[in-house]
Amino acid sequence: PCGDTGLERGQHPFGPLPRPAGCLELVKRQLFRVGEDWYFLFVLGVLMALISFMMDLIVFRLYEAHRWLYQEVGDYLVLKYLSWTIYPVAMAAFSTGFSQSITPHSGGSGIPELKTILTGVVLEEYLAIKNFGAKVVGLTCTLACGSTIFLGKVGPFVHLSAMAAAYLGKMRTSVMREYEDKFKQNEMLVAAQAVGVATVFGAPISGVLFSIEVMSSHFAVRDYWRGFFAATCGAFMFRLLAVFNSEQETIAAIFKSDLKIDFPFDLPETFFFMILGAICGAIACAYLFCQRWLLAAVRENRLTGRLLATDKPLYSALVVLLLASITFPPGLGQLMASRLSMKEHLISLFDNRTWGVLAQNASVPPAVPGDPQRLWQEWSHPSATIFGTLAFFLLMKFWMLTLATTLPLPAGYFMPIFIYGAAIGRLIGEVVALLFPHGLRVEATTHPIVPGGYALAGAAAFSGAVTHSISTALLVCEATGHLAHVLPVVLAVLVANAIAQKCQPSFYDGTIIVKKLPYLPRIRSRHMASYRVVVEEFMDRRVVAVAKGDGFEEVLAALSATTDGEYPVVESAGSPTLVGTVSRARLVAFLQSHEHPRAPPGPLQEKPASMGTVGDDCAIEPVMLQLSPWTSLHQAHHLFELLKLQHIFVTRYGQLVGAVTRAEVGHGGDTGGGTPGGGGTQGDSARPTASFPLQLRRAIEELANPK
Repeated sequence: PCGDTGLERGQHPFGPLPRPAGCLELVKRQLFRVGEDWYFLFVLGVLMALISFMMDLIVFRLYEAHRWLYQEVGDYLVLKYLSWTIYPVAMAAFSTGFSQSITPHSGGSGIPELKTILTGVVLEEYLAIKNFGAKVVGLTCTLACGSTIFLGKVGPFVHLSAMAAAYLGKMRTSVMREYEDKFKQNEMLVAAQAVGVATVFGAPISGVLFSIEVMSSHFAVRDYWRGFFAATCGAFMFRLLAVFNSEQETIAAIFKSDLKIDFPFDLPETFFFMILGAICGAIACAYLFCQRWLLAAVRENRLTGRLLATDKPLYSALVVLLLASITFPPGLGQLMASRLSMKEHLISLFDNRTWGVLAQNASVPPAVPGDPQRLWQEWSHPSATIFGTLAFFLLMKFWMLTLATTLPLPAGYFMPIFIYGAAIGRLIGEVVALLFPHGLRVEATTHPIVPGGYALAGAAAFSGAVTHSISTALLVCEATGHLAHVLPVVLAVLVANAIAQKCQPSFYDGTIIVKKLPYLPRIRSRHMASYRVVVEEFMDRRVVAVAKGDGFEEVLAALSATTDGEYPVVESAGSPTLVGTVSRARLVAFLQSHEHPRAPPGPLQEKPASMGTVGDDCAIEPVMLQLSPWTSLHQAHHLFELLKLQHIFVTRYGQLVGAVTRAEVGHGGDTGGGTPGGGGTQGDSARPTASFPLQLRRAIEELANPK
């Protein structure tokens, strides 16, 4: 009468304690009452922060070993050259060979493949846990090469976070004994991308925004808090480990900058920042075009294509040998500050002092390795000015960065373009400081030009233009802890993006195009005529369908015609009214459960053969979305992007007339339906011969696992 107390009838409230299994269930219910996502996201952030910190620590030791070896060989030029080149060549060759021997999907950054996965395409091999160890070891060796090949770790770390998230999702499914939901997997992947950026730069906010801009065309608001929570846990743990390791006294920005000044920039300087954005946008367009062209040319060239197909470590060794020879410090490297690490490059470029003024002081003491106040001297050379070394650095690194992107090893490409943009901004800032040595005069008050602020804007503008993102403006502020230049930085990023997005696809989209991954480009046309393009003009009319009354022969013919994963089901051959869809797996199971009536008698024909049909023995799924032949291209494109679909059937008054896949929408009307004969049986395999049951089994196996 008092309600349900949770006790069974006859059970005393002060009876014996529940069994251990019941206690575990009770604890699990209490822990996951607020939602199990919190715990798995916390584990994901902390785990990736630990891996990132340990990787940085190992890379620092390896890089210091290389620097020590270069200094200890003495003044012998040949030994110096060998110590400078052999070390990165060995590291790059080992990185390529080790990662490629375990899995061929561990090379590159992994972001283009992740973008493809988030559009609904199944690429399970890229998220397999065996890629994790290969990518961690390979990326560590790649980063140990230092500024010789000039590659980073942002992209691979996003890929690592995605693999860890996929594995944690499978663990959660086994622990909670739940059905493996595809939507839940997608939510974990979206959060993992933010963790990957946050644990590299220690920037949780820009990590979330960068993952939203770069990885997906549409973003679900319900995933927002997951990304922020996981990224905050990862970034906080990453910076906390630096404090525990006595690298810093407290939690601070990853790139130290001395830009704490009362008056960072004059209002007229915004004009120069906009010019800087235009320059970064123009250079980004040239870089994107050259990178995409070279990546395709290397694959198509007979010599390099053969090396990439049969001997990838040798190709990496040859390319790294060329890059290391150019950056040799006694040679051309002395004009490119090649002795600095990538982190030291950024710290020196973000210096708030004017190098042109410092270079005029002849009493400057020699540089001390590791001293942030003396790093600028690596850019100073007796036979060249500061402007000459910066310009030479930009000229040489342009093609060197482009060549480095063709290496088949685990590597990131965001940090190199970030540093390259900082060098562009530094050069523009030094030029402005030279033109206005006393600053711009506003109301009879002069304020000096701060070239470091231009370096911040250049890093954000160029990297944002290459990746087609705006969040890089916030990324430089979080990474340096400097917010005074946020307004001119945003202006520069907007101008650079306006130019780059108008002329070239982003770096990751260009890689998707070259690798021929499933790609759905944006429709940029704003003309009214483009809205008159309808589905009927580019849909695939050669759709292989099955009828509800089809039997063994018809189903076998349909499966032999295409390798599609889903087939439309119509009412009958004479009435093509679309009633639903059936998966390929169900049709294969239908074949396996029925025996052909014309098969010769034998052991398999002891029972009478059953004559089933698709409508009776196959579960037909309803069609939730259909297109009309008069649906516009823009509407179809929006549906494919929003719902992450792979194909949609087209009906006219309920009758099936065609289908539209991502290929048709992406090519703006080129038909690209299934090719007949892919994975099917031979034409005479269905003939009644003495060995028909054996041939039937082989045919069904081929249909179940099409190539």
